[in-house]
Amino acid sequence: MAVSIPFLTEPEVDYGAVVEMAPGLRRVIANNPSKFTYRGTGTYIVGQGRVAIVDPGPDDADHVAAVLAAVDGEQVEAMLITHTHRDHSPASRAVAEATGAPAYGFGPHPAADTDDGESEERGDTDFAPDMAVVHGDVVEGPGWSFECLYTPGHISNHVAYRWREATGVFTGDHIMGWSTTIIPPPDGNMTDYLASLRLLADSPGDRAYWPTHGPPVTEPQVLVEALYAHRLDRERQILECLATGPQTIAEMVGAMYADVASELHEPAARSVLAHLIAMVGKGRVGTDGEATAEAVYFRE
Repeated sequence: MAVSIPFLTEPEVDYGAVVEMAPGLRRVIANNPSKFTYRGTGTYIVGQGRVAIVDPGPDDADHVAAVLAAVDGEQVEAMLITHTHRDHSPASRAVAEATGAPAYGFGPHPAADTDDGESEERGDTDFAPDMAVVHGDVVEGPGWSFECLYTPGHISNHVAYRWREATGVFTGDHIMGWSTTIIPPPDGNMTDYLASLRLLADSPGDRAYWPTHGPPVTEPQVLVEALYAHRLDRERQILECLATGPQTIAEMVGAMYADVASELHEPAARSVLAHLIAMVGKGRVGTDGEATAEAVYFRE
């Protein structure tokens, strides 16, 4: 039986509006809705007077103007970048030019990322953090502090940020309440992603997740455990498909995602490939050559 994930929905949004999400937390959503971004990129503003911005968003003049208007009269002390897909980090340059705020992040866009450049998942190859962070680092400002949580999987430079005063986590694309996360090889890595899920699952003190896309997650432990179980269930489904004989990813996706809109089959295929790369590496599945999107797979 498929794992039930407690997905969340969000009503239509007023793009560019400043909305209070929690005490000391505001959000401005960019007008870039898509199958990857849900209603759009949510840029968060933490604090009052001297603030931090989480994921400034895409290179969109209207969104940048809305974010800068939201912090008018305040000092932006830091920008926290979860990762370098183009719907998250590009606006950091315009915000930095206007405010002088430094950008914190794991590092530049990974060379291994080979997206075709047509989707929101395209890399922001122009980004480089002013301050590079690693797991366990702390970014502090007046009245707020963030613990950096290295969470690779969706992309190798993904970082989540635990807002320590609110005991909640800005999860970027690592965990989203409205959808599962795509794991696109070769840079996306399923083994890393599962370990990153466990990192948050084993932190029961977190009271909320604030993803960059979609509504806040107010029962984070329930969701993260469901997402972890869902990934293990996908592995079970792959083995079930291969029990009938060798198959391609396209054949497996057709069976595993029969109840999912066809426009989502291509991104689903990327996550299935990530599963298969991990399963081949562990000797659970064989292939006729390299573990690629075109390969034929079979049970060992």
